[in-house]
Amino acid sequence: MKVSKIYLLLILLSLTVVQCAYAWDGYDVDNGHSIEIEKGNLVRSGNDIEVYDYDTGEYKDYEVQSVNSNEVEVYDYDTGEYRTFDMD
Repeated sequence: MKVSKIYLLLILLSLTVVQCAYAWDGYDVDNGHSIEIEKGNLVRSGNDIEVYDYDTGEYKDYEVQSVNSNEVEVYDYDTGEYRTFDMD
């Protein structure tokens, strides 16, 4: 029984790592810009993420407020505003 719990834990851990390994494309609902959440970012409430904005060609850091399905609510440190990202 202990062996099966270890395998289950390893499977869950590997799924989490795989989920973080790929970039996530979408757009910023507030300004309509195409964005990409860079690979290696763990998109979870309270975490900081780095986002590339294709329209400006710049990277920017945000704090994740919530994640609901394909919608990510973030706090923009530069403007002090909350933003919504609709992700594919």
